Amino acid sequence: MARSWRELPTGRVVHLHADGDVHLHADGDVHLPDDAPALVTYVPRPAETPADVVADVLGELESAALAMFPAWLPDADGITGPGGAAVPAVRALALRTGSATRHFAPFLAHLAERALRGQARGGFPPEIRAAGLARVLRSAYRRPEAAILVRVPSGLSPAAEEVLVAACEWLAHHGGFGVWLIGPPPRSVDRIETMTAPIPEEVAALAREITSGGAVESPLPALAFPPLAGSPHPASTAERRLEAALSPYAWAAGREWNQLHASGPLSNPIRVDLLWRAERCVVEIDGPEHLRPLRLAADRQRDLRLRRDGYAVRRFTNEQVLERLGTVLAELERFLHQCRHGTLEGSLHA
Repeated sequence: MARSWRELPTGRVVHLHADGDVHLHADGDVHLPDDAPALVTYVPRPAETPADVVADVLGELESAALAMFPAWLPDADGITGPGGAAVPAVRALALRTGSATRHFAPFLAHLAERALRGQARGGFPPEIRAAGLARVLRSAYRRPEAAILVRVPSGLSPAAEEVLVAACEWLAHHGGFGVWLIGPPPRSVDRIETMTAPIPEEVAALAREITSGGAVESPLPALAFPPLAGSPHPASTAERRLEAALSPYAWAAGREWNQLHASGPLSNPIRVDLLWRAERCVVEIDGPEHLRPLRLAADRQRDLRLRRDGYAVRRFTNEQVLERLGTVLAELERFLHQCRHGTLEGSLHA
């Protein structure tokens, strides 16, 4: 039994069974200790061969890495776009980083150039991409290892199960990933160990939906990854659009993106989308997954906890940010003004 996420193995494939006392994280983000692996989640798509699955995973991981740039390349902050000396500069930074670390310098330089040029595909063999992307994930999240949480679909045929497991074994072997399966345990493949682990309730609930064949109300991305503290989530168009809109305004100063909040030293932290710490204001940007009954109930408990800790909470949907940005900005300015002048208490919902 693994007593914590940090005790789960890397470099091999295991199936995870939830321990009894699990905790709900309403944002779907699994908050791991600092010495636990960087964790992404993957929803497999139908595939004929293990190579197809590997190609899909590597493509998704590369897209995530490109979106995270420059978090995984030291000193590249502020370098944007391919114009001028930007490309030679990031390539030089990548080559220097590779010479001083375990990164494969040519792969890192190529990935950095693609991030600037907006190129989606790379030209390295799968083995180099797997190892290189694992290192990039570790660097971006400042973690010692990297792991992939694979949400196994229900009702896989023996052949499909073998394809998926073989691909996961390849990723573990060539990338050094921990590959952790949740959902129904393998039935026809008997070489995968099952381990008991303290899986957060949000993940365990989805595993139960997968096991029972239950429908998920909104489509899941093939690969999901947690935000980087201090920045809008790279995968959230709404968060990035809102940050760009807020940046010119003096009244929006002091904002912090994707910060952890803990009620006390023994409480489980929650990640808030947007925080004004001095004003004790929290703003959440909700995607369609927040319409699920489990998530709605968790959001209510989460808001109650924040309110008890002295925070006011305002929620907007992705659609509101993307389609009525001017209205959202006006409401945010009014919300912050009320927080700063002590005329607002508790939690508000758009």
